Amino acid sequence: MKKILLFGLLLSTFISCKNESSENSASTEKGEQIASLTPEVEENAVLYEVNIRQYSPEGTFNAFTKDIPQLKELGIKIIWVMPIFPISQTKRKATGGDSSKFASEMPKEEQSKYLGSYYAVSDFKKVNPEFGNLEDFRNMVKTAHENGIYVILDWVPNHTGWDHVWIKQHPEYYTHNEKGEIVDPVNPETGKSWGWTDVADLNYDNKGLRAAMTGDMLHWIKNENIDGFRCDVAGNVPMDFWQDAIPKLRKVKNIFMLAEAWEPQLMKTNLFDMCYAWDGHHTMNDIAVGKKSTKDWDKYIVDKNKKYEADDILMNFVDNHDENSWNGTMKSRLGNAEETMTALSYLTPGMPLVYSGDEYGLDKSLKFFEKDSITKTKGKQWEWRAKLGKLKNENSALNGGKNSASYTRISTTDDAKIIAFERAKDNKKVIYIGNLSKEKAAFSATFNGKYTDYMTGEKVSFSKNQQLNFKPWEYKILIAE
Repeated sequence: MKKILLFGLLLSTFISCKNESSENSASTEKGEQIASLTPEVEENAVLYEVNIRQYSPEGTFNAFTKDIPQLKELGIKIIWVMPIFPISQTKRKATGGDSSKFASEMPKEEQSKYLGSYYAVSDFKKVNPEFGNLEDFRNMVKTAHENGIYVILDWVPNHTGWDHVWIKQHPEYYTHNEKGEIVDPVNPETGKSWGWTDVADLNYDNKGLRAAMTGDMLHWIKNENIDGFRCDVAGNVPMDFWQDAIPKLRKVKNIFMLAEAWEPQLMKTNLFDMCYAWDGHHTMNDIAVGKKSTKDWDKYIVDKNKKYEADDILMNFVDNHDENSWNGTMKSRLGNAEETMTALSYLTPGMPLVYSGDEYGLDKSLKFFEKDSITKTKGKQWEWRAKLGKLKNENSALNGGKNSASYTRISTTDDAKIIAFERAKDNKKVIYIGNLSKEKAAFSATFNGKYTDYMTGEKVSFSKNQQLNFKPWEYKILIAE
């Protein structure tokens, strides 16, 4: 009997060790070799938003994965992957705007080309076969982690597509009208539909929905080793849901949470790490077309500092998927100010964003509901983004996280055209000085000393009240020696 018990114990131990080995192997395959995401990573990170469908002619995880190693040249430390989930067929959109049409309304011979919106999710636990399979996704995450890059998923907590299993199994998860019909999302300010007719509005008064949504988010952290979420229209989801859900997610892993929102309360303790710098984005667009000036930029900075706490992080962006598809390309919005404004987004406190294709000089509005593709030819846009990314990564004077470097406005004799400010931390100083106008500017500034012109590598010296002449949209990044 003792021999039998001993054999059983040894067999049990062997099986346990084998299972543990298998679990460790699976974990390694999912990329757990990357260090835990810490606040220090957020200080000098550049964020990259990838549109898998349009990134390549194939529109697959595998096609993007091949290019992940070179993203390090751009200083990328976090990849935000647009929604990877299956898209509903029911009410699938073919066009956008006020006159939007469903794919089913288009000629039959054309219907197959309408792939629908990434944000009309039919299953939060599966991947869109358009992009590949789950193993392809896992390999993408693993490759990113091997290259020291974290991966966050674009999550859609406000609504689902009309094919989602909850529609039939849990209609109580949704918002209903007076007739008892499930409705699409309504703008709380107007009481009218947003026009997102391809999705059904979720009702967070239901406790079952809250548990299910949190469980689906936990699934990707526990089983697929992702590093956080970018949450679509996060401000439309009740605050108390985030207060309950996010701490539960963080108990499993240190994650990065980005809210597509501006509300400061979303970044309270243990909630979101970062929100959108909407006001900064719109101010840059307006300055580029002459509607606003540097005085408006100064006002934005002052208002931002009043509105947000010192450890709040804002995402600085000149482009993203919505801007590109619906509001025009960077060339159409920013014109000759594109590089100047992009540099400003890197030098301003916060975290800069690169939208996939911009590093190659993307100059078209990508289709949203159909297949499209970017042209990937490295040129000047890649070169200056690589320079900006390197500076952001390596110089603590550009820290923009929870322990951000200081921002000090520098006075000039032409503050209507010229923006100048100093960022400083750890005895390092960086100055941004730019002509934010389409006219030449002759001016003097109140700083002096020896610097390196970062973008050219030239050594330069300045004295107080020295006359400077900048061309339209000319800028300089000066590194103190």
